[in-house]
Amino acid sequence: MNTIIEFFMNTILELLKYIGLSFIPLFVAVDAIGNLPIIVSLTHATSSAERRRVIRYAILTALILGLGFIGIGRGLLFILGIETSDFLIAGGLVLFILTVRRFTTGKLVDPQSGDGKEMIGVAPIGTPLVVGPAVLTTLLLLTGQYPFLPVLLAFILNLAFTWGVFAQANRMARIMREPGLRAASQFASLLLAVIAVMMIRKGLLEILGQVS
Repeated sequence: MNTIIEFFMNTILELLKYIGLSFIPLFVAVDAIGNLPIIVSLTHATSSAERRRVIRYAILTALILGLGFIGIGRGLLFILGIETSDFLIAGGLVLFILTVRRFTTGKLVDPQSGDGKEMIGVAPIGTPLVVGPAVLTTLLLLTGQYPFLPVLLAFILNLAFTWGVFAQANRMARIMREPGLRAASQFASLLLAVIAVMMIRKGLLEILGQVS
């Protein structure tokens, strides 16, 4: 009996250890706290209820993308011959195009679409801000180092934390008010463009490093 209890406790402790080892790099890659001002600025033209729906869309998108990548990512990348640098460049290009659209039109999506505002939650919030190349690459590395279950649990816990952080967007929007939100929106657009260029640059440097 004591042997069974000891085995059970050791298994739980090992699981918690792997969850902790997986949670920390994913926490850094997701950067929920750092993304909160961007979330507020991207949703400043929406109501509180609409902002909550955008956040739900974002977390659901991130969850589906992350789970899909954990399940089939390594095999799919091998079959298709896709490298990490390809993710960085593709994600950077998508984010840059969305940013240019925001600078030129003042919006990320077509407001005539009934689901236009919610689609902000899919892109760019759900991906590539919450789950982008950095998170996907981290998931790929972690699943190669640790068992599947703790990596999965660490990813879900990170998304739960991100949901909790993003839920403060309404409170932050009330504090900043309209002038502050407009200024933050312009800064966030510039920051998104910089992030996009950084992703493309890293992808190109990885390709050049492989060539040399």
